[in-house]
Amino acid sequence: MATQGGHADHLRLPAFMGAGEDARRFRERAPGYPMEMAPGPGMRPDTQAVPADRLRDIEAVTDAALSRLDERALLGTLLERVKKALKADTAVVLLLDPSARQLVAAAASGLEEEVTQGVRVPLGTGFAGRVAATRQPVILNDISPSTVSNPLLVERGLRSLLGVPLFSGGAIIGVLHVGSLPGRPFTQEDVELLQLAGDRAAHAVQSLMAQDDALAAMALHRSLLPAALPEVPGTELAARYVTGSGNVGGDWYDVFVLPDGKLGVVVGDVAGSGLQAAVIMGRMRSSLRAYVLEVEDPAVALRMLDRKIQYFEPNAMATILYGLYTPGTGEFVVSSAGHLPPVVAAPGEHPAWWLPITPDPPIGAADDVPRQSIATIIPPGGLLCCYTDGLVERRDRVIDDGINSLAAVLDGQVRAGATRAGRPVSLAEDACAAVMRALIGNAPARDDVALLVAHRRLEG
Repeated sequence: MATQGGHADHLRLPAFMGAGEDARRFRERAPGYPMEMAPGPGMRPDTQAVPADRLRDIEAVTDAALSRLDERALLGTLLERVKKALKADTAVVLLLDPSARQLVAAAASGLEEEVTQGVRVPLGTGFAGRVAATRQPVILNDISPSTVSNPLLVERGLRSLLGVPLFSGGAIIGVLHVGSLPGRPFTQEDVELLQLAGDRAAHAVQSLMAQDDALAAMALHRSLLPAALPEVPGTELAARYVTGSGNVGGDWYDVFVLPDGKLGVVVGDVAGSGLQAAVIMGRMRSSLRAYVLEVEDPAVALRMLDRKIQYFEPNAMATILYGLYTPGTGEFVVSSAGHLPPVVAAPGEHPAWWLPITPDPPIGAADDVPRQSIATIIPPGGLLCCYTDGLVERRDRVIDDGINSLAAVLDGQVRAGATRAGRPVSLAEDACAAVMRALIGNAPARDDVALLVAHRRLEG
């Protein structure tokens, strides 16, 4: 433990200010910090300004005007103000990469090399790694290769460091640390001020991470949806995808022509939302496309996918429907991994019906289990509709009611098929639009919606 002079290993201090503390609470907890002080016996005249300076430092890192900056500008400005307030020479923010269990340099002032060189610090090692692992502030007064894992800190000539953890929702998301070239002795008051700045930085960082994840998820998701639906003789296709409440999730549809001329139809829903769900969705989509080239039975392809996901993505889970449609005959062979049944509507007296599929467990939900496929025929003139639960599930009604509403809309479209002369769009496209009008309407969907409709033309 460091002595008062500060030449030993490091001093770990308690977190005087938890995440979310603000300047008001800091003031309440800092008695004896009047704006002006009369010099007392034995007090040096220059000490009169210290408390007032400290309050100005607090105002600098809690200034409401910072809120008017965008998150990246706020972070940069905050680092500069922290350096000035603590008379430091460097200030760095490192963010936690949970999967790699490493801290990654994200922003810096006075030590920009950490960011440009992509510095990574393993959790629990080195200076910043100890701050994150213990979730407590750390003061280090001995900067050497044996006490820090990042050689840049030694090469820069720093002689003392102060670091605090960054929290979001009680979880550690990173570290904020400052360094001094002359070896400035950091105090408990400095710890509190830096933690206050860390709380502010954590809000900015969390907002940046959310924005970056949302943009990346949107770009990835759009790149994985079919750019154009295939042209299949005797068959019309139409599809929709909308995000739920502005958040990209793991819903997707896929449709492709296989070498034997059959049409592969996939609709899936990965548990979760955001970038992670979109990444898992992309991996499942690519893997399933590979498997369907090797095996014909949809149940076998889904079983292969399940084994792959459980081995390489042990925390992932998804419901998936995969079917093979044969143009000309209308045969549809399909297997369901926990997914909702397709709905079929056809000309005639029989109302639209759900395909009688007994769903097997979702992907990632159970150990390697046998899966089954069923075969059915889509009648000439019929509509086949595959979808995710965001289309039919609502909090105020049972899901069966939503599927029945979907069936009713498809029935209405098939019945109107005889009067379509002169329509510039296909029945599949009209059916897609009618389903979205009836089941989504003008209220934003709470969950993602993926919808795929196929129409077997009468002359097909």
